[in-house]
Order: sequence, then structure tokens, then C-alpha cells
Amino acid sequence: MMLGIKKTLFLLLVCLAVASWGIGFLSFVQTVGNYRQPVISAALAPTQAIVVLTGGSERVTAGLDLLKEGRGVKLLISGVHAGVRNSEILPINSVPPELQECCLVLGRVATNTRGNAAEAQAFMEQYHYDTMRLVTANYHMPRSLLLFQSAMPDKRITPFPVQPDIVNLDSWWRWPGTFSLLLLEYHKYLFVKLSLMLGAY
Repeated sequence: MMLGIKKTLFLLLVCLAVASWGIGFLSFVQTVGNYRQPVISAALAPTQAIVVLTGGSERVTAGLDLLKEGRGVKLLISGVHAGVRNSEILPINSVPPELQECCLVLGRVATNTRGNAAEAQAFMEQYHYDTMRLVTANYHMPRSLLLFQSAMPDKRITPFPVQPDIVNLDSWWRWPGTFSLLLLEYHKYLFVKLSLMLGAY
């Protein structure tokens, strides 16, 4: 009798855990889907810093457009590999030399999103900035915001999500590549959130 009750409770807990995971995943996908890339115009409120996380040419292009349109004072491209030349990161003739000289910084220290947050924190402190626009892919934004806000709770961080061409959020369950990417990113997000709650980060 007692064994049967324990087994029933165990199965109930497993079902609750699976249901919670599923609801959480669907909520995560909805959050990602709600991130829409803003139109870059004079109506977009400027910030002091623009921080781009490497991982896609769309992110760098968006960051450079923000800088050229005066939506930030200085741009940090974080996570540039040490062996990568400036010309490989920046599209040809995309930024005037004078703007590159004064307002563009290539961060070569970070190797992951946590490192991006640390690199951006040092950048913000160096220039005494209080406001930042964070540029990364929409699926990467929830985890990035968690880490950046944890590293810089006193800074105002405005998300600028970019929609990568390879990610199809319309009927995402029909696209194996998009589905696996969202699933992986959701688990990374949960890991970071739990780690922050436990003080492991």
C-alpha cells in the first residue's frame, strides 16, 4: 500500500516537472517571438553605449547603423576573436575612418555570454556610462539580459533584438534547426537563471 502511494506521488511529481518545463519552454518561445527589431531612426531614444555581441553579421550591421545614426556615443563589439582583423568584422566602407577612430571599440577578451557581460561592464566603467543598448539575436536576448543585468544592476540596459535569417519563428516547431536552437537556448537560459538564484555566478 505504502509503496503504491510513493510510486503515485513520484509519477505525479514527474508529470508536474514535465508540465512546468513545457509551459516554461512555450513561454520562452513566446518571449523570443515578441522581440521585434526596432526601426533605427531619430525617434529611437539614444543611449551612451551600444554593445554588440558577436555571433552573426546582422548584429554587427545593426550596431554600426545605430552608431552612424547617432543612437549612441560609442560602440563596443564584444567577443571578437584575437586572430580576426578589423576588416573581417566591419563591412567594407561601412564606417567612416574618423568614426572608427573615436567611437568604435573591438573587445577581444570575451569567449561566451558571461564574458561579454564582464567585458561590457569594464567598458561602461571605463567611459563612465550609465545607459546601454544591447544588440544580439532575439533568441539570445533573454539569457543575455539576465547576465548583463546581474553584472550591471545600476545601469539602464535597453534590448535591441535582431532577427537572424536562419531562425524561422513562424511555425517554429516545423523547422528542426529553429526548434533545436530554441531548445538549447532555453536550457542555457534555465541554467543561468538557476545559477544566479543560487549565487553560483
